[in-house]
Amino acid sequence: MSFLQVVREVQIPLVAVMLLVACLTKVRQLRRSGSMDSRFGATALFPVSMRKPVAVALCVAEAVLGLGLIVTACSCGAGAAWTGLFVTATIAKVGAGLLFLVATSTLIELRTVRPDVGCGCFGDFSTTPVGGRTIARSAFLAVAILSTIGLPPIKAPHPGVADLELLAIVCAELLLIAALSPEIGAGLIRLGYSEPCELRHVPSARTLTALRHSKQWRRYAGMITSDVPADIWRELCWRYVVYTSSYEGRAADLVFAVFLQYRRPIVQIALVDSLTGLPVPLPTTRGRGRARTYSPAATGVVAGTAAAVGAGDVAAPVADALPVADAVPATADLPFSSYF
Repeated sequence: MSFLQVVREVQIPLVAVMLLVACLTKVRQLRRSGSMDSRFGATALFPVSMRKPVAVALCVAEAVLGLGLIVTACSCGAGAAWTGLFVTATIAKVGAGLLFLVATSTLIELRTVRPDVGCGCFGDFSTTPVGGRTIARSAFLAVAILSTIGLPPIKAPHPGVADLELLAIVCAELLLIAALSPEIGAGLIRLGYSEPCELRHVPSARTLTALRHSKQWRRYAGMITSDVPADIWRELCWRYVVYTSSYEGRAADLVFAVFLQYRRPIVQIALVDSLTGLPVPLPTTRGRGRARTYSPAATGVVAGTAAAVGAGDVAAPVADALPVADAVPATADLPFSSYF
């Protein structure tokens, strides 16, 4: 096998991995921010109403093309129906090449029109303003995948010298892509930096979603008498959510404290009498102990605020008292689904 053919074969898995990683990082940003149309680089060139559909279409195209390149390459190598898979593989390669060519043109336009916006190629990792390296990377990947059109099925290399040659080519190309990727620097910074929970930005919608999937919610949701929170606010690393409830025939406020983290946050709970503002014991459930209550410091905050809620002082729009705070509108007139 010639050296040039080995180089061409390497492009297929590398480009496929790049496409899949780009899609996964966009999905990750969607899960973190709850929006597909925010900070997505090239979508800034489109009207606001079109940004979300364009971002979704781009993510789907990356996933389909990436998987198509991998599946057709593996299937051809396994000796499946060669003709049909060859046509499918060619379509996937041409589609990926066109995607990168369009991306290159878009990045050039984005650099001219919005020089302050990142490319969004890898979600919130790509916040650095578009530069020559980003454009060169997209053009390089377009040329790389288009050079594989017409390539015969990929075969496993012979052991020995061929393995070392293949490894050397892969390492050299990975180093080239890394040199053209400003995201590498941002990723290294994130690896060495742990964001304090007091400064962590977690949208209220994500907090409410995590709360509704928690064990504490399933255990005590039967006590809640309202469909929307009566109050919601943030205190440093915690977000507190208050629901009106009923316990032993009297009005009470069920207060949840949700720790501000993205995966499986800690959820604590307290039950407060609406009239007196004093905490009352949580009811035990069949086969289970009581849920964990607040720490002493948190209990004081909960009791004071819940008393105000019980007296009818439902909060107006509440803003987190931090630079990265997210504003929370009054919940009295909003459907519960508006938080999602």
